[in-house]
Amino acid sequence: MAFKHISIEQTQALIAQDNVVVADIRDPNSFAAGHIPGSEHLSNENLAHFMQEKEFEQPIIIVCYHGISSQNAANYLVEQGFEDVYSMDGGFTQWEQTLPEHVEK
Repeated sequence: MAFKHISIEQTQALIAQDNVVVADIRDPNSFAAGHIPGSEHLSNENLAHFMQEKEFEQPIIIVCYHGISSQNAANYLVEQGFEDVYSMDGGFTQWEQTLPEHVEK
C-alpha cells in the first residue's frame, strides 16, 4: 500500500467531509504565520502522540511547503499502518495562492 497524491481542489473537497485530518509538517513559525483551517502541526516531537490518537483508517492529508517533504512523511505513516494517507501536491504555498481566503492565521 502507498500514499496517494491529492490536489489543492481535492483537498478542499475532502476537508469538507467530517473525519479528515490535515497534518502540517512545516516549521512552527510558518505554521503560526498561516495554515489550512483545522489543520494540526505535526513535528518529530508530537509524532508518536499523533499516531496514537488517530485511527488507521482515518484519512490523513500531509501538507508541507511545496509538496515534496510531505511525500516522505506520508510514506512513513503508510509504513506505520495508516491506510488512507495523502500528500498534498503544491504544498501550503500553492494552497495560499489558490485559496487565500482559506488561510487561518
